[in-house]
Amino acid sequence: MNENMNAGKINENSACGKVWLAGAGPGDAGLLTVKAAHLIGNADVIVYDALISAELLSRIPQDTETIYVGKHSGNHPVPQHEINQILVREAKKGKEVLRLKGGDPFVFGRGGEELETLVSEQIPFEVVPGITSSVAVPAYAGIPVTHRDYTSSFHVITGHARKDGALSIDFDSLVRLNGTLVFLMSVSSMEKILKGLTDAGMDPDMPAAVLERGTTAGQRRVTATVGTLKAESDRVGIRTPAIIVVGKVCALADELHWAEDRPLGGRQFLLTRPRQNMSVLAGKLRDLGAQVIEMPAIHTEPISPNEPLKCALERFGQHEGGKWLVFTSPIGVNVFFDTLKEMKIDLRSVLGGTGKVRIGAIGSATADALCGYGLIPDAVPKTYSAGELGKELAEMSEPGECVLIARAEKGSPDLIPPLTEKGLYVDDIPLYCTVYEVNTLLKEEVVRMLQNGEIDAVTFTSASTVRGFVRAMGENETDYGSVRAVCIGEQTARAAAEYGMQIEISDQASMDAMAEKILELFGNRR
Repeated sequence: MNENMNAGKINENSACGKVWLAGAGPGDAGLLTVKAAHLIGNADVIVYDALISAELLSRIPQDTETIYVGKHSGNHPVPQHEINQILVREAKKGKEVLRLKGGDPFVFGRGGEELETLVSEQIPFEVVPGITSSVAVPAYAGIPVTHRDYTSSFHVITGHARKDGALSIDFDSLVRLNGTLVFLMSVSSMEKILKGLTDAGMDPDMPAAVLERGTTAGQRRVTATVGTLKAESDRVGIRTPAIIVVGKVCALADELHWAEDRPLGGRQFLLTRPRQNMSVLAGKLRDLGAQVIEMPAIHTEPISPNEPLKCALERFGQHEGGKWLVFTSPIGVNVFFDTLKEMKIDLRSVLGGTGKVRIGAIGSATADALCGYGLIPDAVPKTYSAGELGKELAEMSEPGECVLIARAEKGSPDLIPPLTEKGLYVDDIPLYCTVYEVNTLLKEEVVRMLQNGEIDAVTFTSASTVRGFVRAMGENETDYGSVRAVCIGEQTARAAAEYGMQIEISDQASMDAMAEKILELFGNRR
C-alpha cells in the first residue's frame, strides 16, 4: 500500500498488519471518498457489510480476499464480537485489512466497538469517515436537512428497537427541538416512532418522508405527514434499507427533487467489457445519472514471447510492394506497441524499408488509439465490422500487396476472405488471448438483481463478452430471455441472440454510440 496510507499507530510487533475502518457512503459509488477508493484497490482483505452496493463491490479487485459479515435488521449472521475477532485475526497475519461499512462507521455503525477491540489487541488502525446516509439520502430526495426558513438544526436518531420491541427515544425532547429529525434503521419501527412523536405533542400534519435505498438506482421517496406516512408507506410497499425524515423541510422535496430527473436517473446497467476499456462507457452512463455495475466477463493476456510477430515483422519490412498494418481493437494497438518495446524493435524499422506502408483500423476507437501513437489510419470502414474492413482494404489494394493483421488470438474470420480473394499476402498474427472471467463475489448478487428486474440492461462489446457473461452467470442458472442486451454490432448481437436475450444494437461501434442507444432506450422523457 502507498506509504502515505501507513501513517497512524505504530505497533511494536512489526509482523502485525493494520486495519482501516472506512465508510463506503450510502450506495452511490460517486460518493465514495478518494481515500476509501484507494484502500479498496490496495487492501489485502476487505471485510464488508450488507449495505455495500453491487456498484461498490464491482470495484474490488478480483484477487482481493473478501469476508462478508452482512447485517440486516433482525438478522445478524455474524455477531459483532466475531467481526471484531476477524479484524484482529487478519491483522495478526500481517495483512492490511479494510473494514468497509455502509455510510459512516461512527454513525450507528458500531465502529467504536471495533476500534476498542483493536486497541486492546494493540493493532494499528486508521479511520476513514464516510458520507452518512442521514445527510446524503435526504439530499438525493430533494430534502435539505437544514434551511434557515424552516429549521436551524437536524438530529440523527436510531430507530432500531431493543429486543423487547421498545424504543430508547426521548420523544418529548425531540419534539421540543423543533429541528429536522432523521431516523435511521427505522422502517420496522415506523408506527411506534410516528405515534411517539404525536403523543409527545407533534402536529400530525407535520411534513414527513420515508426514503428507500437512497442515492441508488432503486431510490424511492414517499412524502406525507406524520399522521399519514405509515399508511402511504404501506400502500407502496416501502422496504429496508430506508430512513424516516420528519420536519418542515420535507415539504421541499416536491420542488427540489433532482436525482430521478437526470437523463438516466433510476436506471442501472451491467457492463461486461474488459476492465481496462470499461471506464469510458461507465463514465458516460454515470454522468447521465445511471448506476453502473462493472463486471468484466473477459480479460486479455498478451502473448509473450511472441516469436510469430517478430518473424512477421521481418517479412513485412522486407516486402517490396505496398503494405498494410491492420488493427481490430484498441487493446490490439496497445499490446502491439508494448510488444515492440519488449522486443526492442524500433517502429522505424517497421514503417521504413521499401514499399509504402498504410494502416487500417476497424473503427473509431481503434483509430483514436493509433492516433495516440502518432499514426493516422488510411482506412476506417463506415460500418465497424471485420468483414467491412476486409472489403475496404481489398478495394484500396493491388494484388501482391502484404497485409499484417495484429489482433486477438480468436479474431473474426470475416476479415480474411476479401483479402485473399484480391490476391494479397496475409499474415494474421495473434497479439493477445481472451480469458473468461468469473467474479464470484458479484455473481450471486447480480443473478438476484436480474431476477428482480433491478438491472435495466447488460452491455456487450464483443461476442466474447457475451460468452464470458453466460459462463460467469451459469448457462442454466439464469433466464437470459429477460436480459436486455445492448450490443456494439451484429456479430455481438448474434452471440447474444443464441441465448435468447432481447437484442438492441448501437448505431455505430463506439462508446458514444452505445451511450446514445442506452439513452434512447432508457432515458427519462420528462
